[in-house]
Order: sequence, then C-alpha cells, then structure tokens
Amino acid sequence: MGKLAVQKYFSFMMLIISFLLMIFTFVGLFGGDVQPAGNTARAMLVYALPLLIIGNFVFLIYWIIRLRFHWALMPLITLLCCIPYVGTILQFGSTDEKADIKSGIKLATYNVARFSGETTGFIAQDILSEMKRQKVDIVCFQEYNDFSGDKKNSDYYKDYFPHSAFGNNDMVIYSRYPIVNKKNIDFEQTSNSAMWVEVNINDNIYRIYNVHLETTGINSMLHRAAKLQNKGVEVQGNALINAIYGNYTIGMIARSGQANLLAMDMRESEAPVIVCGDFNDVPYSYVYNTMLGDKVDGFKECGSGFMYTFRGGNKKVRIDYIFHDKAMEGLTYYKKELSYSDHYPIFMRIATKQ
Repeated sequence: MGKLAVQKYFSFMMLIISFLLMIFTFVGLFGGDVQPAGNTARAMLVYALPLLIIGNFVFLIYWIIRLRFHWALMPLITLLCCIPYVGTILQFGSTDEKADIKSGIKLATYNVARFSGETTGFIAQDILSEMKRQKVDIVCFQEYNDFSGDKKNSDYYKDYFPHSAFGNNDMVIYSRYPIVNKKNIDFEQTSNSAMWVEVNINDNIYRIYNVHLETTGINSMLHRAAKLQNKGVEVQGNALINAIYGNYTIGMIARSGQANLLAMDMRESEAPVIVCGDFNDVPYSYVYNTMLGDKVDGFKECGSGFMYTFRGGNKKVRIDYIFHDKAMEGLTYYKKELSYSDHYPIFMRIATKQ
C-alpha cells in the first residue's frame, strides 16, 4: 500500500506540474498583447516560451509512455496552440530559386556594433563587399560609426550606394535608389533612436524605417559584475539577479513606449512601409506585435530553417527583423553568419510594384 500511495502521489504531482506548464504557456502566448508597464510578470513569460514549449513536449512524451492519453491532451493542445509562435523562429519552407529574376529590391539590416572598434576601415569595407555580393539595394545599419582612421566609411560606400541618410545617433541608411524624404526619430532619455527615408523605386515611393530600440543592458551589467569579482569584490547572486530583472523590465517598458511611438508614425505614412532593424526583443513580445501591426513578418513569409540573429554569449535569439506592408511580396529571407558583430545581418528580397 505504501508503494502504491507513493506512485499515486508522484502521478498527482506530475499532473499538477503539467497543468501549471499549460497555464504558464498560454499566459506567455498572450503576454505580448498587454503593455509591459503594470504587467511585467505576464510580459516576461513571453521570454520563457521556448523552455515552456520544451517542458510541454517532455510531458506529452511522459503521459504517452504512461499510457495516460487523456492527460496527454493537455500538453498536446498546448503545443498545437504554440504553432504560430514556433513559426516565428522556425520555418520548413525552401528558398525560391527563381527569386533573383523577379522584379524587386534587396534589403539588409545589420547591427554592426561600431565595427568592433576597428580603426583601419577593414571591417567596414569587408561588410561593403558582402553587400555587393548579396546585391543589396538598401541597407540599414545600427550602431554605425562613420570614422575609420583619417577617412570616413561613407567615402567607401558612396560608389556602390550613391544615396545615404544619417540618423541623429548611430544610424544610417544607404541606398542605390534616390532618397526623396527623410525623418529622424529620437527616443527620450536614451541614445537609441529610429529614422526613415522615402525612396523612389521605379517611380513608386516607399518608406524604409531603420530602428534600434532600447537595449537590455544585461551584458554590460554582467561585465561590470565580473570586473568587480576579479578585483575581489563579492557580488551576491540574489543582488545580481534582482538587478538584472529590474534592468530588463525597465528596458522592456522603454521599448514598448518606443514601439508605440513608431507604430503611430507608420500609420501616418501614405507610402508602403518596410521596417528594418534591431528591436532588442523576441517574437510574440509586445514590441514585436506592436511593430508588426498589420504588416508581414518576412521570415514567416519566405524564410527557412531556425532563425536567430543575436550571437552574443550563449544566447541565440531572434531580435533583428524585416517587416513589410501587405501590398508587397517577400521572395527570400535569410541571414549570413558574419563574425564582425554580436548580431548577424538579415537579407530580404521584396517584390515591388511594376
């Protein structure tokens, strides 16, 4: 009887855990629908969705092995509801081999991390060579530095990209098409910013946004903590965790306000909109949903494989995006694993109006 009681207790606890996983997963799936301010715990569950999905999958296998098929319905239904989320980071489509012969433009977005502080201009020129190889028409750079030694990087770029527009901080858009209008958008109390240009492509005007939303600051905080420990200063684990949580929630709230500002600006555009940039946020977050609006996520439309754009540390997350209005059609979407930054560049070919 004792052994049977223990087995029943263990099964009951596993059932409770499975039920809680289901609840937390559903809260995470809809966590991006609410403003993070005042709902930080709910919004934070969005970032745990990959782990929650893995947990549900483990319990699905567990209940099937135990032949408890009625309990297996909980993780099964939860996993089916997660399919739209999984589609934002994993696609099973194949690349259109005829995409390059179709009429359209090639865009790229790349957080170049100030070219790693390199001063000879080598990295900037090597990135330019990659843009040429990929036949890019318009590129949006974040964390851009125009000075390399005694020469400007823009001097190298202008032969291939004859048109350019600079943001107020570290933003630039290079274009092979004429730029007919531009606007810089500053965010309050931060060095991050956004900008847009309107380009004339075959007598049609398109508005291209270049966006760099608020950073989390976690990497710099961990770096400072490591330096203190190297100096013999003890950093308590709970204090570090509290600092990271506080820093991340502040950044999350700041990004949500910046996304709201940009969404309102996009709604005022009379030209079709393309959004490129480093959002510093994951798919299904409030920032992602707000920036996406009624536009199309290029990766979901024509991407392939597992997509992550941040390569810093052990984190492999998708935080760089290209969205476009439904009036256009995505043809290809992919990243190149360049090692010049903690981000990867994203490339997309979009069919435009004839």
